[in-house]
Amino acid sequence: MTQEQLALAANIHIGTLRKIERGARGVGDGVLEAISAALGVDPSVLLAGRSQADSRIKHALPALSAVIAAYDIPDDGPTRPLPELASAVAEAAAWRVAAQYVRIIATMPGLLAELFRAHQLAAPQQQPNIARLMVSALRSADAVAYKAGAHDLSARLVELMRWSAGHAQDQLVDSSVAYVRTETFFAAHAYSAGLRALEQAVDLAPPPEGTAATAARGALHMRAAVIAGRADNTAAADVHLAEARRLGDQIPEGVYGGTAFGPWSVRVHEVSVAVSLGNDRVHRALDIAREWAPPPELPAERRSGFYIDLGRAQLWAGLPDDAYESLKVARRIAPQHTRDHPWVREDAGTLRRLKRADVEGLSNFAEWCQAS
Repeated sequence: MTQEQLALAANIHIGTLRKIERGARGVGDGVLEAISAALGVDPSVLLAGRSQADSRIKHALPALSAVIAAYDIPDDGPTRPLPELASAVAEAAAWRVAAQYVRIIATMPGLLAELFRAHQLAAPQQQPNIARLMVSALRSADAVAYKAGAHDLSARLVELMRWSAGHAQDQLVDSSVAYVRTETFFAAHAYSAGLRALEQAVDLAPPPEGTAATAARGALHMRAAVIAGRADNTAAADVHLAEARRLGDQIPEGVYGGTAFGPWSVRVHEVSVAVSLGNDRVHRALDIAREWAPPPELPAERRSGFYIDLGRAQLWAGLPDDAYESLKVARRIAPQHTRDHPWVREDAGTLRRLKRADVEGLSNFAEWCQAS
C-alpha cells in the first residue's frame, strides 16, 4: 500500500501517517488500532519492540480483573443490541485464533461489562444466548491472560466460563469449556488430573452425530492426547490420538465452537504429542514435517504451535540450525504467540549457548523472546 492508500483506509491524515513513520510523533491507541485494522494485522506487529506490546497488555489486565470480579454486580451503562454484541464477540474470537492479543485486550473489559449487564437484564428466555456469548468472550480474554503468564487471572476466567456455561444450557458449550480448562492443569503441571478431567468431559459430550458434535468430541480427544503425553502416559496418548484422527477424518477442517479441529489440527497435535512423549517418538515429529506443512488456511495460533513443537524436536534430534529456522517461521506466523511461549524461550536460550553461525541473529531472537 502507498502512504496515501493506507492513510485513506485508516481514516487518518496523510501528514500524520508520515510523521509516525519517520518517528516525528508518537501514536495513540486509537490511531494504532486504525492503522493495524487497515493493514489487517495485530497492533503488536507495528510496535517497535516487545516491551511496548507487553506494556499494553500488562496495563490492561487490572481492568479485566476488575470487570470479572463484579460479574454478578455489573455497573450501569449502555448495552448494545444482542446482534451487535454477537458480532463483537465473534470478532474477538477471530482475533484469538489469529493470536492477535493486543486487539483482544483493548476491547475485552468493556465488552465483558456489557455482556454481564445484558445477562442480568435479559428475560429468562434470552439468558442462555447471552451466556454462550459470555463463554466465548471470556475464552478470548483467557487467551491473553494465559499467554501473558497471568495464570491466576486465567484460572479465574476459566471458572467464570464454567459458571457461564451452566447458564448456556448447551452440551457443546460445556465441551468447549472443558477443552479450555485444561490450561489450568498445564499451568500447574497437574497432567494426570487434567487427563482425568478431559476423559470425564468426553463421557459427558454429546454423541458424534453431526459436524459440530463430532468436532467437539474430537477436540477433547486431541487435547487429551497432548496432556497424556505430558503425563508420560503413552497408552492413553495413543488411544486419544487415534480417536481424534478417526473423528477428524470425518469432517472438514474448520473452527467449531471456537476450537480449530479437523485432519490438519490433528496432524499438528500429533507433532505435539510426539514431542511431549520424547525419546524415540521425537522422530515421528520430524517424519510428519518432511511430508506435510500446515496450510495457510489453518489459524495462525495452530500453525505457529506446529513450528514451535517442531523446533523442539529438531533441537533434541541434533538439528539446531533447523530448529532455529522453525522458530523464525513461528515468529513470522504469530509473533505474540511465539514470543510468550515458554518452550521458545528455553530453546532459544539453548541455541544461543550452542553459538551457531548466525550469532547476531540468534542473539536478537533470544533477546526478543527474553530467552533464559
